[in-house]
Amino acid sequence: MNMKANNNNISDSTSNKMSFLKYKDTIEENDLVLAFIGRENIKPIKIKLGESLNTRYGVFPHDSMIGLKYGSQIISPKGYGFIYLLYPTPELWTLSLPHRTQIVYTPDSSYIIQRLNVINGSRVIEAGTGSGSFSHSFARTIGEEGKLFSYEFHEPRFKQAKLEFEDHNLNNFIITNRDVCNDGFEISNEPNINADIVFLDLPAPWEAIPHLKNVISNNKKVGICCFSPCIEQVVKTVESLQENGWIEIEMTSIMAKKWESRKEMVRKVDDALERLRDVMKRQKEEKDYGFNPFGKGRRVMEGDSEFEWFEVSKTGPELKSHTSYLTFAYFVPTINKE
Repeated sequence: MNMKANNNNISDSTSNKMSFLKYKDTIEENDLVLAFIGRENIKPIKIKLGESLNTRYGVFPHDSMIGLKYGSQIISPKGYGFIYLLYPTPELWTLSLPHRTQIVYTPDSSYIIQRLNVINGSRVIEAGTGSGSFSHSFARTIGEEGKLFSYEFHEPRFKQAKLEFEDHNLNNFIITNRDVCNDGFEISNEPNINADIVFLDLPAPWEAIPHLKNVISNNKKVGICCFSPCIEQVVKTVESLQENGWIEIEMTSIMAKKWESRKEMVRKVDDALERLRDVMKRQKEEKDYGFNPFGKGRRVMEGDSEFEWFEVSKTGPELKSHTSYLTFAYFVPTINKE
């Protein structure tokens, strides 16, 4: 079963709709908004009149969001706490999407796109649509002049991904319900796939590699990345790539680490003495104490110009990055000199 999206340019009637391909400023009804509640809590919401978003800070009516600019901050009706209304990007969508499968996170996807030199106008084959996380990154990078051919063998996941792609106004994709390991990549009503980029997120990519010869470009260098969680899969994939004429084979693993830059107050001997005097005074008088630089008393904002600070850095929380091994290779077509 082959399902094809509308390949025409976005019409005037849809030009003001939210799209992952084009930015818009103002939130309207039926737009997708990513409500940033916290670093680990980003909720995708479809703006509907009369509906509300319930959070730990209170209830935020959708009606109050319509007409605001993307990026706006909304204060809780209770007077404490707030949320941000963010424009959907592939990176934020990766952090908030409903998971149907394991997904490709940004540290991996950004490296793959750079390594394979995916650009505006690229024609990309993606086998293993899954939750559609990487599909959005591909679609944005290749732009409206490119084409994404995505394949998903699991029919319910295929249908859900197709609905999401259409809802997000991605007009540069064709998604197909197909087991590419057995049935290949060819599409009856799309005879010239002519892909120059291939991404395989499959349990057995070595079974799909032989089918690529009929759908990749025959006049330019073609890049491939196979996403495999087990080293045994990598071994079989490399063997298949070699047997089918792929060269420059290399396996990479991304181990991303986030660093945070902060300011720490300079601690001086006089501060310690002042703290001791303050403690002794409180013990005698049982009065409220004033500022001391060791955590109690007056609250001091980081970087307050009244105090001396120095720059420090530390590693942030663990990032979701190493989920698989990335096997890269390239295929160079044979040029007929006759």
